[in-house]
Parts: sequence; C-alpha cells; structure tokens
Amino acid sequence: MKKFKKFYIETTSICNLSCSFCPPTQRAKGFISVDDFKKTLDQIKPHTDYIYFHVKGEPMLHPKIDELLDISHDKGFKVNITSNGTLITKNKAKLLGKPALRQINFSLHSFDGHAGSTNKEGYLAEILSFVKEAVESSSIIISFRLWNLDMDNETNQQRNKNRELLGMIEKAFDLDYKIEEKFIPGTGVKIAERIYLNQDPEFKWPDLKEPEDDGKGFCHALRNQAGILIDGTVIPCCLDGEGVINLGNIHETQFSEIIENERATKLYEGFSRREAVEELCRKCGYRQRFG
Repeated sequence: MKKFKKFYIETTSICNLSCSFCPPTQRAKGFISVDDFKKTLDQIKPHTDYIYFHVKGEPMLHPKIDELLDISHDKGFKVNITSNGTLITKNKAKLLGKPALRQINFSLHSFDGHAGSTNKEGYLAEILSFVKEAVESSSIIISFRLWNLDMDNETNQQRNKNRELLGMIEKAFDLDYKIEEKFIPGTGVKIAERIYLNQDPEFKWPDLKEPEDDGKGFCHALRNQAGILIDGTVIPCCLDGEGVINLGNIHETQFSEIIENERATKLYEGFSRREAVEELCRKCGYRQRFG
C-alpha cells in the first residue's frame, strides 16, 4: 500500500488573481462539491494523513471551506492550505478554531506577480493580523513564501522589491536583524514560534510547449506525493496543473487501483532509474532540483 507524505486535493480551479508566474487554467472552472470531497477522502484514506488544498486556484474562494475542514477532521486528516492571502480576513471565521488545519502557506510573491495589486501595506497587514491571532489561539504553522528570486543575479531587482515586505515583517515581529542575513537557499528562516519565511527562485510550470531536457533525474511524484483535480483526475504531482499525466479518474476507478496501473507504474519505475518517462516530466525544470 503506497503512502504519500503530501496529497494535493484541488478544491477549486478558480483564482481571484492573474499572476505572471502562474499560467491560467485551461480546464473547466469550478469548485469541488461536498459529496465529491467526502468520496475523495474515503478513497485516499489508506494512503495519506496529510492533505493540501492546492493545485490550481485559490482555496479560500471555496464557499464551504469551513465545511471541508470539518469533514477532513472527522475523517482523520490534517490540512495544509496554500493561499495568496488576499481573502484571509473574509475567511477568518471559517479558519480559526478548525482542528484539522495544520499549516497555511501564504504566497506573498502573488502581490507583485499580479498586475492589478494595490496597497501592499494593507495586504500584508491583514495577513499578519490573522497570523498573530491564529498562532496565539492554536498550534497552526505559518509559512510566508517569496518564491520570486533569481539566484544568478546578485543585483536582483526583485530582492529590492521584497525588501519592503520583509521590512514590514521585521517590524511586526520586532526582529533585530534583516531577514536576508539569515537566508540560506533551500531553507526557511524562523521568524517566531511556528512562523517561517521561505525564499526561493521563481519556478516555471512545466508545459508541453517547452523544450525537453535529457530526461535524466529524479522526482518524488507518486513516491511522496500525488494529487486529484476537481473533476476527479488523478495526477502524479502538484505541478501537473492541467492534468496532462491523467492516470485515471476516481469517479470511474478506485484510487488504489489507479496508482498501480501501467502508466503510474512506468512513471514510478522510471524515476527509480532516474529517468523521466513522461513528456511533461522531461519539460519540468523543477525536477532538476532533485538531481
């Protein structure tokens, strides 16, 4: 029985932003229904304890996110949410006090990534207000993300843009250092108890239109992680945002059978040999991070 450390459940394919680093979804727009969510959890229960409300879309747009969290708790799951943070005040009452909620990742790079963003100080102030209340009243973990660096450019203009956000965080938590001084690529900076900040280079979503590399390398797809899109399509990892590597549909075949089928097995065994057998995987730069 395969067990996954991370399991991505797309609760919505709709987003309220249009960020430069995130290609718009070509699939049908929609929200997962409560019934389909329950069926999904029942099928994946033997395979994971941790679920992530994330693939494409902004999970806090889901009108019943509080109900999804309650169902997750009832079925024994811990939940991680990745959000752009713009709807945090609106959803505050739906999130606080939910025992299933383990971690929220705030993609702060979304502000500069969205051309229509205004009032950076107000945007971050709402997030920080929620974070302080959530950490004081629960055991939740917070991760601030700034995934917009160019590691090859020491004079990176984006670093200067980030300074404004980092300065606000330093002030909010009375830090006596600049966050950049503590930054080590690939690791997070602990801001306060259960509050972290991660900086990373911007990554490109894999796309079939991109050129292929040599196909060598490793990935945790179907080893540590898997995912399901809102229509029930099973995908091997969270970066297959269009369901290109469609392994099957849980509304037609049981999840446990899907991840043992021929296509899934070939993908898994390929990475065991450090070889990408799927075309999309050979066009995924993120895979190269694992060597």
